[in-house]
Amino acid sequence: MNLSKRILVGGPVAAALALGAAAPAFAQVSGETAFVFNTLSFLMCGFLVMFMAAGFAMLESGMVRSKNVATICVKNISLYSIAGIMYYLIGYDLMYGIDAGGYIGSFSLFWSPDDTAALADAFPTEDAPGYAATSDWFFQMVFVATAASIVSGTVAERVKLWPFLIFVVFLTAVIYPIQGSWEWGAGWLDAEFGFSDFAGSTLVHSTGGWAALMGAIIIGARRGKYGADGRVNPMPGSSMPLATLGTFILWLGWFGFNGGSQLALGSAADAVAIADIFANTNAAAAGGVIAAMLASQVVFKKVDLTMALNGAIGGLVSITAEPLAPTLGGSILIGGVGGVLVVLAVPLLDKLKIDDVVGAIPAHLVCGIWGTLVVPVSNSDASFGGQIVGIIAIGLFVSIASAIVWFALKATIGVRADEEDEDMGLDRAELGMEAYPEFGAGSQRI
Repeated sequence: MNLSKRILVGGPVAAALALGAAAPAFAQVSGETAFVFNTLSFLMCGFLVMFMAAGFAMLESGMVRSKNVATICVKNISLYSIAGIMYYLIGYDLMYGIDAGGYIGSFSLFWSPDDTAALADAFPTEDAPGYAATSDWFFQMVFVATAASIVSGTVAERVKLWPFLIFVVFLTAVIYPIQGSWEWGAGWLDAEFGFSDFAGSTLVHSTGGWAALMGAIIIGARRGKYGADGRVNPMPGSSMPLATLGTFILWLGWFGFNGGSQLALGSAADAVAIADIFANTNAAAAGGVIAAMLASQVVFKKVDLTMALNGAIGGLVSITAEPLAPTLGGSILIGGVGGVLVVLAVPLLDKLKIDDVVGAIPAHLVCGIWGTLVVPVSNSDASFGGQIVGIIAIGLFVSIASAIVWFALKATIGVRADEEDEDMGLDRAELGMEAYPEFGAGSQRI
């Protein structure tokens, strides 16, 4: 994600450019004004993406049993904090200190903003007015936290707190930045294969999904989730209203996620592009909800609220790889396919006895792959071959690297809670507290 990689497509954007050239009222703003608007876009959209951390916390809190809610809240606020620290210590330079066409960036420690230099040469041309360096760092950092949040929900209710947070350190400091540099840092996937992922269907969401999948396999399913006869035992979450609130917060935050990835707001063309991205993002989420509801009615003979919620997320993930080029109708279809994929993937995981508490693997990994594959349909600058190479390369790297870390933790300090602690609930076992103390310990039986 950098300004030099931004692609302006036809349609409304081209019309805005033409209008800007023809009418004095749409004359180009000064370089300094564009600098301010670009910086403001990074910061405001970054605020929205940061608020997604609250969305993940609420969604996961609603989807886990009440005896694990406080632990989920601790994990989400701590993983966000770790992501910020590790991206400062090593992650940003590792992601953006890469040579063009390279495979890995710089392991320099302690990134520092170069805003003095940025201001000294901030406005070389009206076409590239620049932005505050720290605003870019902040915007990139909140994306890292999103990838880590995906893992939290999948391995909930049986992973120990500190081993999980150690995994987050490696994910945010090394694993995420290396694969991100291959595309957004202008590394080999961008230079050699033209891989295209506008806002991170693969680089953020599938990355989190692959890391979550490895964790779910290595840690194993929750006690009692799968019977010896192959039966799947439902383990209902503590609060569907809370999970619904979390989904709406994520939906809101996604406007910053995708809209901010335009990486500029210094011209009329950029403003039109961001408006189009907002509309397409909203349409894809809506398509995902309705498609998931219809699919769950067909598959399960009833509408499942959890499927509808993950249908929204699946639709959002699906459009994230290319939220600018599609039409509104196309966005609804892209999101709708994502919603159907969520409904189909959940029972498949259960058949494989892969326990994903919140359904993050279907919504983020499966829909991330789908959203990345469909990019060439609306963006002629991308190719199916390049997209497939990128999906496979990132999937292999993240899976292998994540598995190494999970296995290392399992062999040393252990990653899974004791059976007694898991049955009692991690809130009391690891935190010595309860999320809902007024209900009393006697209510914590499931």
